[in-house]
Amino acid sequence: MISGSMTPLAITDYTLTTCLGAGRAANWNKIERAESGLKPCDFFDIADLTTWIGEVDGVDHQSLPSHLSSYDCRNNRLAWLALQQDDFLAAAARAINTYGAERVGVFIGTSTSGIHQTELAYFESRDHLPDWYHYRSTHNVFSVADFVQQALGARGICIAISTACSSSAKVFASAYRAIATGQCDAAIVGGVDSLCLTTLYGFHSLQLVSPDKCKPFDKDRSGISIGEAGGFALLEKNEDSQVALLGYGESGDAYHMSSPHPDGEGALLAMQMALNKAGLASRDIDYINLHGTGTQANDAAESKAVAQAFGERTWASSTKGWTGHTLGAAGIVEAGFSLLSITHNRIPANLHLQQPDTDMHIALPRTAVQQPVRRVLTNSFGFGGSNCSLVVGERG
Repeated sequence: MISGSMTPLAITDYTLTTCLGAGRAANWNKIERAESGLKPCDFFDIADLTTWIGEVDGVDHQSLPSHLSSYDCRNNRLAWLALQQDDFLAAAARAINTYGAERVGVFIGTSTSGIHQTELAYFESRDHLPDWYHYRSTHNVFSVADFVQQALGARGICIAISTACSSSAKVFASAYRAIATGQCDAAIVGGVDSLCLTTLYGFHSLQLVSPDKCKPFDKDRSGISIGEAGGFALLEKNEDSQVALLGYGESGDAYHMSSPHPDGEGALLAMQMALNKAGLASRDIDYINLHGTGTQANDAAESKAVAQAFGERTWASSTKGWTGHTLGAAGIVEAGFSLLSITHNRIPANLHLQQPDTDMHIALPRTAVQQPVRRVLTNSFGFGGSNCSLVVGERG
């Protein structure tokens, strides 16, 4: 192990739910068939935005457990739907039974949490908030972390992280530190972000929303497609687990409120830190899951950073052409895709990429690549230059 590297932390279970479907199998099936989950925007009967969205089926019809009805909002319904996939509830229960409820932490990333509940409240009344509206258990950023902890029956440390689009990548780093310092013995990490008017119109006002399906790294890319998703993973000190969190790196650009450093300096630092903590060199990475939003500035900056760290020798792709940009849930979703890539020894293509930008000197596959995949670096970069890179994969 290289000096300064960290002890791998086992990822013993995980699940993800996106517009591609609920659970690992449904999502990977669409990845293998190169079928995007994006559709023309019809959320909340929006008629004045020409864009594409990644909406999860069945969220509005979810019912929360009766004893948690005060948490009812679209975001927590999505969290509950995601928790029920891939027997994740059973995995969480096993961890709680093994370590004790007080020793299992919960770390959840989100950017807007239950803000759509507030939107609904204001649509009903501009004069006073309706009696049914409860900010603390819905819109509050901590709501989804609190809900997940209550739903699972854990009673350890509970944290919500909201650093825009890096939120649910940073949960891995926070959970690792909590376990390493003895604050908990196991951690349930995750991310949940649901569609709302604030993000749709907000990104539109920033001129960052694409009128077409997003096409990261294409020379004619025109912006993001907004999606929603929920995902979770269980982290434990378990030497028998095949895959683990091998490294993480966090950095802050401090360059601009919504644009990355144009040379990707913060992104490069996060990737280098993740490799160092993993005790690996860039040649040890088989695949890079790019942040790849489809905006001009973000893709250009990330490609410069990746080119400097990896050159053109490592396959790199964005999976946002399938799911859209799921904002605060992007980190956990793309960590899930990274783990699935390892399981299936398959590197996803850059969906919708037609003509790669000639200024991007990185290896961007236009079709899937079948090859051994042992270790993956996955990037998540948020507004304000809040960056996080993770290395996941096989030990040793």
